[in-house]
Parts: sequence; structure tokens; C-alpha cells
Amino acid sequence: MGKITGFLEIERHDRTYKPVSDRTRHFKEFVIPLDEEEVVRQAARCMDCGVPYCHTGCPVNNQIPDWNDLVYNEDWKAACINLHSTNNFPEFTGRVCPAPCEESCTLNIEDMPVTIKTVECAIVDKGWEQGWIKPMVAPEKTGKKVAVIGGGPAGMAAAQQLARAGHDVHLYEKNARVGGLLRYGIPDFKMDKALLDQRVGQMEAEGVVFHYNAHIGADISIADIEKEYDAVLLSGGAEQPRDLPVKGRDLEGVHFAMDFLTQQNRRVSGEALGDVKRIKARSKNVVVIGGGDTGSDCIGTSIRQDALSVTQIEIMPKPPEKEDKATVWPEWPIKMRTSTSQAEGAKRMFSLMTQEFFGEDGKVTDVDVVEVDAQFRPIPGTEKVLKADLVLLAMGFVNPVHEGMIRDLGLSLTERGNVEANEQDYRTSKDKVFAAGDMRRGQSLVVWAIREGRQAAQAIDIFLMGKSLLPR
Repeated sequence: MGKITGFLEIERHDRTYKPVSDRTRHFKEFVIPLDEEEVVRQAARCMDCGVPYCHTGCPVNNQIPDWNDLVYNEDWKAACINLHSTNNFPEFTGRVCPAPCEESCTLNIEDMPVTIKTVECAIVDKGWEQGWIKPMVAPEKTGKKVAVIGGGPAGMAAAQQLARAGHDVHLYEKNARVGGLLRYGIPDFKMDKALLDQRVGQMEAEGVVFHYNAHIGADISIADIEKEYDAVLLSGGAEQPRDLPVKGRDLEGVHFAMDFLTQQNRRVSGEALGDVKRIKARSKNVVVIGGGDTGSDCIGTSIRQDALSVTQIEIMPKPPEKEDKATVWPEWPIKMRTSTSQAEGAKRMFSLMTQEFFGEDGKVTDVDVVEVDAQFRPIPGTEKVLKADLVLLAMGFVNPVHEGMIRDLGLSLTERGNVEANEQDYRTSKDKVFAAGDMRRGQSLVVWAIREGRQAAQAIDIFLMGKSLLPR
């Protein structure tokens, strides 16, 4: 724990943000970190809980009280080692994770949880700054070859763990760079992509071989991969977006959110956009359909592209301002949350269902919506029309893309269309083929992807060697 009476003496302080008028002019990170002295004070608030529910709130089971205590005692290097024992990439989660650990914190009973995410980010950033984070090269090789297909956080975590176990690991990524949605979906103002490149350098030094622009199932046969490797891990994500099949869907200006976000991330990095329809929000009335993180990212990106207006609509009802702690804690609560992007000037509307897109000369001009009741049934007389020159569909993802690799392998799928594999050994219906991350569990958080990648790596190591020293 931190200081014995810390939670009684010290108030919660968290990171702040640069002013909206400043940060919306660029695509750089805008979080203002706490200074080191204040991070130590915040770590001191960690209590000596009888049951530290933050452990179960965190999908990778970070040893949160342990590294809070180490930070309080200013043993930052030991804290960095401890943090990495459960999480391969805490600089990612320290920036983009919604922090279910803080919702599970005992102090959150009074809405004053320990700033766990902030302390985590401070530890790993200091670790890189001080040069404590170095390649962990396996002392000896096993002679086994593993192919990891998909370079998102699940594939990266699995590849790193397997390389550290001594296997010859090759990671195949269909895009020009590794990172998955961390690279191409999450905007740079939420996470600088130099952080990904930093980890790639570490992983290359550990022996991971990266193959870019290598689309398995399209450019490269999955059958050839099966023949060449002793084990194959599928970690390609859940990339099939949820569509909105209403009249006018084919009008110009109605796009999937990820097409919009990916283009902007490529612009920022200087990567070629290729032969695709350019999507820009400048001087347009933008309507974002979907209230999750992807929708929020569309808002922040549209505002930075100088949109005329941004409106976000959601079919779900407006959540309560505050949850009932007695019935929810320490589980993740449904309550009103406002992201930094939403706070930058978007209009938010709830309990609205899209009925039709209107247009002129083949281009979208308006969105016809109607209010719905608790059973999502239209309420007569509540129809309205929203001005829209650009509509972004951000309603989540339904399952992985089946065409190509999955279909060629003939894998068994779940009722929801994900690759079927259990959470014990991560094995699919095909011998020596494993699956992890969103491709197995469906659309989820970065931290869940890291967890699944780590656990799948241990399962593969056991499959190849009969035992494993890798942590689960």
C-alpha cells in the first residue's frame, strides 16, 4: 500500500488538459502530466484494502497496490519492473484504457478513486526516459517457429512473449505499419504513434520479425503459412463494421467511421492514402451515429478538420449522471460520461433512431431520425431532420472478416461470428491454429487484447514445449 493515512490526508488530483482552443488546432497529445512529486502523493492514497478489487477490475491483473507502494517510496525502477510483469505495453493502456481498475477502487465508493491510470502512465514514461526498458532476449532458442497474423495489441503482446520464450516469431501485418486500431483507429491526439514505433524497436531486438503489407488470405496463402510454422496465432481483430441498411445508405458522404479515422491517421504519419475516396469534414455539418469511443474519436477528428458542426446521435437512452454505488460497485457502471472530444463542442442526442438519409445530386444532405422508447420502438410525432453533409457510422464491429484466411481455414465460428476458441488454451478447430484478441472475443478494449495475447502465448508455448515459464 501507499501511506497508511494517505487516503485520509491527500485529495485526488488527476492529469489535466490543454485548453480546447489550443488542442483542437493540431493532432498532438494534449494531456498535461502531473509532476513527479504529485504522482508520488497520488500513489500514497492507495489503501490497505482487505480485498483489492482493482486487481479484478484490471483485465491484465496489474499488481496495482504493489506499484503504488513502490512509487510512494520513490522506487520507480522497481515499480516499472512490476508493472511490466503483467502488462507488455502500459504506455498504451496508460493513455487509452477507460480504467475499469479505478471504477473498482475501494475509494471510488466515495467517487475519489486512486489515479491508477495516471500513476501507471507516469511509471512507464519514466521507464523509457531513464532507459530502464530494454530488450529481453531469450538466453537460448527452442528451434520452434510461430506465425502471428495481425499486428494489433493482441498480436504484439503474443509475439513479444513468444520471442522471450525462445521461439522464432514472425508477425504478419496487412498494413504498412504495426499497431492495428492503435495505429490506424485511435487518433494521434489520444496516443502518439511514436510509442508504437518504440515498442517495435524493442521487439525487433528481441527477435520478432515483422512482415508488413502481408495480407494473409489475400496476398499470401494461409496454407503456406500452416506448412512453414509449428504454430499459428490469429489475432487480426474484429474489423467487420456494423452497417445501417436504411434508405439512402448509398449516398455520397455516408461512410464507416474507421475509413474516416484511418485516413486521418495516415495523413498525420505521412503514409500514402492509396486509391480511396478522400473523406474530410472541413466546412461540413457532420453527424456521427454511435455513442462509443469510435464515435468520440470521429468527433475530435472532425473538429480538428474544421467541421462546421458536429452532432452525435445514439439509439440508447441518456444514462444517469451518477450510478447507484450500492448495487453496481465494484463492477463497471453505466453512467453519463463525457470524453475530451465530446467536450470540444459536439451536440449529443440520445434515444434517436435513423430512418433514412436524404440527398441531392447523389450526395447526402440530411438525416431523418425519430425518438424511440425503452424497447427501441419509434414514437409517433417525434420525427426530426438533421442537417448532414457527412455521416459517419460508428456503431461498432460485428465480427472478424470471414473472407480469406478464416474461410480458407474452415474454422468453426461462434454464434456471433467470432473464431471459436476457449479462454483456457485458445485453440481453434484447426490443429496448431490459435486465436486471440477481438478475433476471438469480439470488439473489446486494448487491455483485453493484451491479456488475450499474453495468455495465448503461454498456451502456444505449452503446445510446443509441453510446459511454459511464461506468466498467464
